[in-house]
Formats: sequence, C-alpha cells, structure tokens
Amino acid sequence: MPAKSPVMVRGAGETILVVEDEPDLRAYTTEALRDLGYRVLEAAEGREALKIVERHPEIDLLFTDVVLTGGMNGRALSDEVTRRRPELPVLFTTGYTSNAIVHHGRLDPGMHLIGKPFTYAELATKVRQMLDRTI
Repeated sequence: MPAKSPVMVRGAGETILVVEDEPDLRAYTTEALRDLGYRVLEAAEGREALKIVERHPEIDLLFTDVVLTGGMNGRALSDEVTRRRPELPVLFTTGYTSNAIVHHGRLDPGMHLIGKPFTYAELATKVRQMLDRTI
C-alpha cells in the first residue's frame, strides 16, 4: 500500500513579510506562500523590510534570510522588528550552518529556522506551525 501524502497545510489569509536578497528564491517563496493562501509582502533587504513593518501592522510573520545584503543581516532585522513588535514571530532561513543564529550546531534560544533548500511542503508546514505557535 503506498504511503499517504501529507495533507497540505494552508493559510487563511494571514500576512507574511518575506525578506530575501536573492530574487529567484524570493520569487519562489512568495509564489509558494500566495499559492498556500497567504498574503505576502516582500523586501530585498533589511532597511526596506523595516519600512514595510512600520506601514503594515497586519503582518503576522516575518520570514527572513539570515544573510542579507544592504548592511543589515536577518538577525539584526529580527532584533529591530522584535523591539518594535515583540509579539511578531520570526522564521529564519539559511543555506549556511554557521551564521548569526546557529552556534556550535544549535539555534540560539527562541529562534526558528528552515534550512535552504526547502520544499513547498516543508515551507507550508513550518509557516503554519509558526502562525499557530505550535513550535
């Protein structure tokens, strides 16, 4: 008997801010999230993302790459967003194992991460868990 494929976890119109400096990956991520039923805002770098956070109090999740161009990495962005909106959950993504949130193979406390490359199903599941606060 073939294994059942997991039920795709869908969004309910929540707003996600995607911050990714690699255009193709940003396009893939935003398209996948929109397909899953989320409203998506996007930024290519941290300072642009901060302006969007200020203009859009309806953002439900910050999804950011750890390594960003433009002088502000994802950790610094997260710290500033958390200072302004402490209730806003942050999901990091990275293709590197050694960076601003992973130390000695472990995430800093309170950090949530999805590694690159991620699949559509992994993205769907992790984002839903973050929004439902089940992780």
